[in-house]
Amino acid sequence: MLSFEINRQIALLIERNGKIAFVIVGNQKGILLPDLSRYRSGLARLRGLRCIHTHLKEEGLNEEDLTDLALLRLDLMCAIGIKGGLPSFYHIAHLVPVNENGQGWKVLEPIYYGHLNIDFSQLISALEEEFQRTQRAHTISTKKDKAILVHVSTSETRDEADISLDELAELAYTAGVEVVNKVFQHGKRINPKFFIGKGKLAEIVISALQTGANLLIFDHELNPSQVKAITSFTDLRVIDRTQLILDIFAQRARTREGKIQVEMAQLKYLLPRLVKQNASMSRLAGGIGGRGPGETKLEIDRRRIKKRLHRLQEELKAIQHERKYRRIRRKRANLPIISIVGYTNTGKSTLLNALTKSDILAENKLFATLDPTSRRLRFPNEKEAIITDTVGFIRNLPKDLIDSFAATLEELEEADLLLHLIDISNPHFEEQIKTVEEILAKLNLQHIPVLRVFNKKDLVSPQYLKQQCHHYHAIAISAIHPETLPPLVEKIEKILKL
Repeated sequence: MLSFEINRQIALLIERNGKIAFVIVGNQKGILLPDLSRYRSGLARLRGLRCIHTHLKEEGLNEEDLTDLALLRLDLMCAIGIKGGLPSFYHIAHLVPVNENGQGWKVLEPIYYGHLNIDFSQLISALEEEFQRTQRAHTISTKKDKAILVHVSTSETRDEADISLDELAELAYTAGVEVVNKVFQHGKRINPKFFIGKGKLAEIVISALQTGANLLIFDHELNPSQVKAITSFTDLRVIDRTQLILDIFAQRARTREGKIQVEMAQLKYLLPRLVKQNASMSRLAGGIGGRGPGETKLEIDRRRIKKRLHRLQEELKAIQHERKYRRIRRKRANLPIISIVGYTNTGKSTLLNALTKSDILAENKLFATLDPTSRRLRFPNEKEAIITDTVGFIRNLPKDLIDSFAATLEELEEADLLLHLIDISNPHFEEQIKTVEEILAKLNLQHIPVLRVFNKKDLVSPQYLKQQCHHYHAIAISAIHPETLPPLVEKIEKILKL
């Protein structure tokens, strides 16, 4: 055989109609498959190409073969072993709609050369029909995006990664996304191109085929080149954690102020990525004949974003001005200010409703409240205070969001007391306390008295509650049970000396 004579692997990529699309000559160890992006595959379809290549020894399909099969969604991967200069066995594998033995492919028994008797067209047609049936079985109320969550770490334990993935799943639920799978990879280093290892990315492609996923959400911040590389290989939309949070904020913002702050955060996130996305175009556009529309459009886009940011900042300044006057009026009225702070979804809005008999929206979702809400709190001795509900904090809250919400967070600077509300029923409440206190420190609010309040006391045992209250010097309540609130009100009165 030619492959044996030149001591190199040779591969053919064949279309379903039998036409040879590519002939590839590799080296002794393997072949390098070309860009197949023009052979696009749908979410439930294979690529429409099968790869047949030689192995210079009599050996089965290796890990690289199976990875290429999955990543490229090939119809089939076939290796022909060579023994004594002659072909020996066919080694064939194809993807499967249902995960078999923890793998997304099926490797057939070796078939002796010349004894191959498989109807490829019928096999591929049956596989694609089964992929479509499997996806329909996974589909529920439709129009929802179906996502696979991805977490990659070089240092975290599996438990720490699970905590992070659980929170990402909550964020996805809040954004209206259905989570169909969670993927964790621990490695010595981050893959600079794909962020995740190529083998694990192949598993993700198979999982997407089997579950009908159309979206990958990374629990990290990706750069534009990584997003492009992952998208090209998987044919899936790719977003990172910051984009997901920004999307939630965009959905949740109700007031003009909230919408301005969210748009500012989105534009700040986009601006550096716009430059990087067009960096390759800018390099090509340099020099003679290169001062064309590519570079011009980039400059126009950057200018538009900066101009829009400036306009939004001016609008926000006007709102800040109005807010400042409201604070001055409160001070003149000698009304103390209490701000409720805490991790997102700990029950801040529910507590404000319970204390002030209000009906502010309170949902069991992350970031149910974005826009600050203030109400008057009347104490049993007839004295009053202003109590404010603020946006919830979260681990690794994007810096652009903190910067954009600076006007809202200014309210905290005027507070006479911060009620740090903590969900005692959350198994990760200690990490949440740490996150909130770190953000408060970044905002230089350490000088304001803080009262830790454990919420949802009805969901834990009395003994456990007593131990945690003693350890954290906290008071315990259940915001949905008003009879638990009087001790909290008394403690607030005592701190504020009312």
